[in-house]
Amino acid sequence: MAPTTEPAPATGGESLLTVVVALVANALLAIAKTVAAVLTGSAAMVAEAAHSWADAGNEVFLLVAERSGSRPRDEEHPRGYGRATYAWSMIAAFGLFTAGAVVSIWHGITELGSTAEESSFLVNYVVLAIAFVLEGTSFVQASRQIHGASQRLSIHPLRYVTQTSNPTLRAVFFEDSSALVGILIAAAGIGLHQLTGNAVFDALGSIAIGVLLAFVALFLIRRNMDYLLGEPPSAATRSRVIAGILEHPQIDRLTYLHLEYVGPARVFVVAAVDLVGDDTEAHLAVRLRQVEADIEQHPLIEDAVLTLALPDRPSLTP
Repeated sequence: MAPTTEPAPATGGESLLTVVVALVANALLAIAKTVAAVLTGSAAMVAEAAHSWADAGNEVFLLVAERSGSRPRDEEHPRGYGRATYAWSMIAAFGLFTAGAVVSIWHGITELGSTAEESSFLVNYVVLAIAFVLEGTSFVQASRQIHGASQRLSIHPLRYVTQTSNPTLRAVFFEDSSALVGILIAAAGIGLHQLTGNAVFDALGSIAIGVLLAFVALFLIRRNMDYLLGEPPSAATRSRVIAGILEHPQIDRLTYLHLEYVGPARVFVVAAVDLVGDDTEAHLAVRLRQVEADIEQHPLIEDAVLTLALPDRPSLTP
């Protein structure tokens, strides 16, 4: 088959390393931010601590997603276990919404009328600076993987990360991106509190971080839901799959094609074809099964089901 607009799945080492780096960074940051929040009483730092705890928990779910979705297909699951990746990733995104966004917004609102003074602004700045470095390390790891894939496909990295069928890569990228933005928001809120003496800016920083996390979480939930419901590949991918099927020496015509993702960079194919020659029914069935097996050798194809084309149906073209 011809190449498609989505590369073959990343190696287990690449995806696993990306998630592990994010997990370690977020676990360390969650502890540091929690200590800083307790010592200083900063509402924005409480939001940042909740954000990091939510991210650390989410990375655990993403590790489970990688492990669950990578199992080979069997008789009970002929299309593999790839959709488990989207299910666990959606649970992780919901965790980001509840443990991150809701907690941050609620705490910020409760602190709007607070008159308490922060004991040490310096502690917050030091922790946020360290957080920016660690989150940046995780972000760079995910960005390298995204840029490599997007360059192979000649598309913009942001377009790739929003459209890719790899939910763990998308989750790590957007969580790290929101973490870096959240750190800047927290620093701005704390800085304004220090300059003006008004704690409302600290509280507003917490609310802003919560709104940011809610937006990211809902986006990730929506994209995972799309793939669980059967996201179709792009028009370019569909055209290249058609071209690839028609290249098979046993296929004369293709009159119907259904494609949907059943896992990261793995699709399910249903096609109606007209085979070359004029075999008996028994021989035709054997040849059809062999063509299916040939098509499934492509790294993008998880499962293929072929039927015979009706003679009056028009042929599909790439």
